[in-house]
Parts: sequence; structure tokens; C-alpha cells
Amino acid sequence: MTSDIQRHATLLKAAARAAKNITTILNPQELFERTVEIICEEFGFYYAGVFLLDPAKQYAVLKVGRGDAGKAMLAEDHKLAVGGNSMIGACIANREGRIALDVGTEAVFFENPHLLKTRSEMALPLMVGEEVIGALTVQSTEEAAFHEEDIAALQTMADQLAIAIQNSNLHRQAERRSRLLKAANRVGKEVTSILNIEELLPQTVNIICESYNLYYAGVFLVDEANEYAVLRAGYGKAGKAMLADGHKLKIGTDSMIGACIALGEARIALDVGEERVHFKNPHLPYTRSEMALPLIYGGRALGAVTIQSSEERAFSEDDITTLLTMAEHLAVAINNAHLITELQEAHAEILRNKVFEALTTASTEAIHWIGNKTLPISLTVARLREEIADGKVDLDSLKEDLDMISESTAQIIQVKEQLIGAVREMLPRPVLFADVLQTAIHQRQISEKMVSVKIDPRAAYVVADSTQLTRALGNILQNAAEAGAKSIKVSVRPTEERGMLEIDVEDDGAGMSEDVMRKTWSPFFTTRGVSHHGLGLPAAMHVISQAQGRIALVSEDGKGTTVAMFLPQGRVNAEQAQQGSVKDILLIDDNDDWAKLFTELLKSTKVKLTQSTDLKKLPSADMILVDENIASISLTEVLAALSKAGLASKTVILTSAINPERVTQYLRDGVKDVTVKPYSGTEVSELLK
Repeated sequence: MTSDIQRHATLLKAAARAAKNITTILNPQELFERTVEIICEEFGFYYAGVFLLDPAKQYAVLKVGRGDAGKAMLAEDHKLAVGGNSMIGACIANREGRIALDVGTEAVFFENPHLLKTRSEMALPLMVGEEVIGALTVQSTEEAAFHEEDIAALQTMADQLAIAIQNSNLHRQAERRSRLLKAANRVGKEVTSILNIEELLPQTVNIICESYNLYYAGVFLVDEANEYAVLRAGYGKAGKAMLADGHKLKIGTDSMIGACIALGEARIALDVGEERVHFKNPHLPYTRSEMALPLIYGGRALGAVTIQSSEERAFSEDDITTLLTMAEHLAVAINNAHLITELQEAHAEILRNKVFEALTTASTEAIHWIGNKTLPISLTVARLREEIADGKVDLDSLKEDLDMISESTAQIIQVKEQLIGAVREMLPRPVLFADVLQTAIHQRQISEKMVSVKIDPRAAYVVADSTQLTRALGNILQNAAEAGAKSIKVSVRPTEERGMLEIDVEDDGAGMSEDVMRKTWSPFFTTRGVSHHGLGLPAAMHVISQAQGRIALVSEDGKGTTVAMFLPQGRVNAEQAQQGSVKDILLIDDNDDWAKLFTELLKSTKVKLTQSTDLKKLPSADMILVDENIASISLTEVLAALSKAGLASKTVILTSAINPERVTQYLRDGVKDVTVKPYSGTEVSELLK
């Protein structure tokens, strides 16, 4: 009797120590693992394991087991039916502990191939109040190792374990609720600020899956016929595959997405195998739970979100609440994106109409202008023919007539060059904006002191034809100078519109009235007299639109003018310049932006580069490069010095704006070639060949 009392007291103390150790652990897996170790160490048992009920309360699922046997059973997803042929199932069903003093004679003992040495077993229910949440199994290699009074001692520890599990679950739920709320707030904050729907939807599915740790999420939008829900964004490889397949679901009751849109209410399948309207998707074979949430704004279904998990019954009430909130935010964001798109389309339509109207007016005016210029030519030619035929040619009169023909012809050619340029347009390419601007300033003879430039490093390159862009910038700068500007500010920066740059040219000149501004884009309109053709801004608009950009004007009478140009952002690939036949280069240029770029691009080659503006010392080189728009010395002096030194045949003139007349003159002067400046490693490689 004394030994039994001592044994019982030992068990009680061990149970108390075990309970004390486990009640402070909040991590579920750590709690289970620590529990079985404490039980076996404190009580000297052969094996211990913890089972928890599944969501349907049909099976007790092993969560942790001691040793190799436990690992093997976990790998097999070991579970026992509640009330079935096992001690664990029986103790849960009856809500009371069970002891098998000799497992060979126990009616409900489950013979386990991983625990062949078991001779005695005790199964204790894990209860919180009146609710059973699982069971604890304790096993020994000895027969009759447990007594009835052991149940009371160990049940106390089991009750403490149940409370610890509940605390762990509550802690995990609190953490999950906090994480879900943060995720919902993140979705609400991030998606409502995105107005481009092609960026909005992929960002949303990424946030949902990453924040909620879900298997898959996708966004469907209703098509124009209100007949199908079309997938517009999907998470991961499965999403990409379905987007490539043009995945869509008919609106109706044949799928969860179709049903939730048709009914305007959320649908949840905690076990998709039992869901009547679940669409079996070959791209998502592991889906076990699915939630379909309608995207409703103003009583109209815009689409739906599908959220899927690889676990059964994966969605809690908290999940549903936060995800519904997220869906509401997303519906608002989608509606905003649609409104922006509609406004842009309406604006584009208005702009198209105005452009067509302006083109019609401009064409009519151009025809009148050309007619006015060509009519005197044709009349004069006819009169001259009569005079020649009659033998009555007046030389003084003939000279006046030829001067008039020459002047009219020159004006027609000048108008042509203003409108479409002197040379055929090149394919747009990434060009260094600072260099193009410098060329425009130099060619239009604008004082560099009156121009201040600020270029964001991210906006160094713009996609355009450098020759045509130089012409457009030159027109705008010349307009500013002729308007009496004392200062011109040029700024370049990226816009919120992805891939676009804004180029602002702001002057403090005379400005324009509202009436003048309305007419300023019309060709031949000018306020500066007959010596001006009024083609500067229309020509600039033509160049910018050809480069897939747009241009706008803000001006106030007496307070200056700002011209805003929006052009595609240029990105130069990382391809390095390749070595060609050229080994030595003499570069005659100032240390400007392009010269620095060229020096950097040559670093990947073995070419020796010498840069100088000293015409008295011209070192020998395989190739001599000269910047056409060099500022510190006269190009005429440079070419004369090179010709005198016998180096003209090695000279290549580089420019960002090709002009046929100048090219012809340079070639007559004996230079080897004239070409546009290279702005990338690939273009430098072509130059070095």
C-alpha cells in the first residue's frame, strides 16, 4: 500500500512538472513535441503521441509521436476513426480515459505495426470544458504498467495540455487575425492607388496569395456581352497557363465563379469534392477549398475573385470577413480604373476630332498658300515664253522675274523642310537627350547662358529620331527667344505613366493670349509678320506624334510659355562595344555629356582614345571623330586644321542632326564620312568596324 501511495505521489508531481512546462508554449508544433518528450522522460514510458480531431470530428489525426515510430506514422498521415476499433477512438467517443493492461486482450485496441513492443496503453481525452479536441496516448513495454488511479493523475496533465493547445490556437488565431487585417489594409491601400488595370489585377493576386499563404488566387472580369467571366490575372505558373489558354467561365450556376457573379453573393466550398458547382481545373489539381467572391460596385457585378487552398476547410470566419473587405476595395479600384480608361478614351476621341479638324484647316490653308506662291511662277513663265516667242525679252524685267521665281521656290522648299524635315526620318532609337538639346541650342544660336537644364538620371534617354527631335526642340527654343525670353528652363523627368518621360521647356517671354493659344497649332498661323511661316509648333507636334508621344502648351499673356512634351523613355541595353579594326581614335570635342558617354562605352574595348581641342597638336590616329556642334572652337577651323595636316581622309563628323546640304559640303571638303552619333555599345561597335 505504501509503495502505491508513493507511486501515485510521484505521478502527481511528474504531472505537475509536465503541466508547468507545457502551459507556457504557444507554438503548436513545439508544444506537441515537448509534450511527448516530457511525458516519456518524466514517467519513463516507451511511447507517447498527441491526436487532434479533424474539422469534421470524424477522425483523430496524429500530430506528433515520439521517436522513429512517431515519424513513420506522421509520414503516413496516421489517423484513427472516432469510436472505431482503437483506444484513442474509444476514449474520445466516451469522453473518458481508457487503460489496456494487456493490449492482447483489449477489445478496442488498434494493433499498430510501428509499435510492436507495446504491452500496456493509456488513452486520455483532451477536453476544454465539455468539448473534446483530441486525445493523448501513453504506451509501455510492460504489462499492467498502469493503474486506475494513474488516470486521475495523468488526466490532470492532459487537461493542462488541452488548455495549452487551446491557448496556442487562440494565440495563432489572434496572430492570423492581425495578419489578415494587415493584409486587407495593404490590399485596400495598394490596389486603390493603381489606376492601370493591367497592373492592378496581377498585383492583387500576388498580395492575396503571399499575405494569406494561399495556393492560388485569380481575378475574373465580366465580358462586354455579360455572358462570360474572363480570367484577367492568375497567380503563379497555373495563372500564366490559364491566361495563355484564354480561360473563361460561363456566368451561371455551372461553376463557383459563374454562380457567385450570377447570384451576386460569395460562395465557399470547404471540400470541393462535395461541391456541386465546383469546376475541376486541370491546372489546379491540389485545390481542396475554394472561395469565390463577387466584385460588385453600384449594384453591378464587375467580376469575381477566386481564392483557393490545398487544405480542406481552410477558410475561417476571419478569412471570409477580411477577404470580403478586400473584394470590396478591389471592386472600387477596378471601377476607378474603368472610369480612367473611359475618360482617356473620351479625351483621345475629342483630341482626334480636333486633330482632324486642324489637319483639314491646315491642308486648306497649305493649298491656298502654295497656290498663292506658285500662281505668280506659272504666270511669269507663260509671259516669258510669249516674250521669247515675240523676240521682245526685257533683260531687266527678266532679272526681276527670275528673282521672284527663285524667292517663291526657296520659300516652298523652306516650308517643306519645316513640316517634314530635310531628310527622311530614321527609326526611333534611344538617344541621349542632353546631347540632342545641346545640338538644338547650338544650331539655333541660342545663348547657352540663358538656358538652364535639369535632367533626372532616370530620364537620360528618350526614344526618338535624333535629327527630327533636334528640329522640334530647335523650333520651341527659337519661339522662346523670339518671344523675348531672357531665360529658358528645360527639365526632364519620368512620369507616373510607366515608360513615359515629360520634357518641359519653360520661358519667361511674352506669352500668349487664350485666343492665340487656340490657333497656335495651326500651320501658317503667326503673330510675327509675313517673314515667319508659323510652322514651328505644328512641325514640333508632327515630330513628337511620330515618336509615339504627345505635346501640350500652357501660356499666359505677359507671363511666358511652357511647352510640355511626353515621349517614350529610352533604355540602352547592357551590351558592350566590340573591338573592330580601329585601334586609335582622336576625338575632337568638348568634355560634354556625349563625350563622357563615348569614353565610357569604349572602356570595354582596347581602343586608345585621345580627346583634345588643341588644333596645334594633332596626334596620329586610325580614326578622327569630330563633333559637328562643338562649342569651344569653330568647326571651320577644325576642318581646315585637319585638311592642312592631311588627316581629312580619316575624319568622321558626328552629329545628332543630319542635314543633306551640310553633309554634301563636308564630303566635298574631303572628310571620310558624316554620321549620327552612337548612344549605345551596339552603335559604337558599328562605328568601329
